[in-house]
Amino acid sequence: MAKLYFRYSTMGAGKSLDLLKTAYNYEETDKNVLLLTSGLDDRYGVGKISSRVGISKESYVFDESTNIYEFVVEHSFGIECVLIDEAQFLTKEQVWQLTDIVDKLECNVITYGLRSDFKGEPFEGSIYLMTLADKIEELKTVCRYGDKASMNMRMVDNVPIFDGDKVMIGGNDSYLPVCRTYYKKMKEKYG
Repeated sequence: MAKLYFRYSTMGAGKSLDLLKTAYNYEETDKNVLLLTSGLDDRYGVGKISSRVGISKESYVFDESTNIYEFVVEHSFGIECVLIDEAQFLTKEQVWQLTDIVDKLECNVITYGLRSDFKGEPFEGSIYLMTLADKIEELKTVCRYGDKASMNMRMVDNVPIFDGDKVMIGGNDSYLPVCRTYYKKMKEKYG
């Protein structure tokens, strides 16, 4: 029975690496996968899923106007799994479309994304994935200052900031995965 998975974590926990590993495992057993990522993330080029360890793979791109169910129907001959990176950028409607891929096409969908932004606010895609996914899994990483990282702290010139646009594409130079305690401590100091 096909399922919808949401694998979430903070920045720097290896979401893209896990997605690429999962794609490799499917392909190694002669199973076809369809890779999708948000067009917003152009750090390594549009239509490319890349891990910080240097592994990458070409991908199709979605934006907020993409009907993912129809896209998969058009490309689905022999597809046994849909893998989606940057799933926090999905819309509510797109998450419902993912449930149609699972329920109507009987195809597994595995999504990877952030649960919340640098202000501790949830993303729309993440809210509906947390609500509708059959299986929710956290990919864990450790805060360098304490406990398990659960927050994404935005950094500018090595100083935490707590105001700004919800979306700012960046990597290790722009975000630091931290525990809630450290996040709150820095917000009191700099926020």
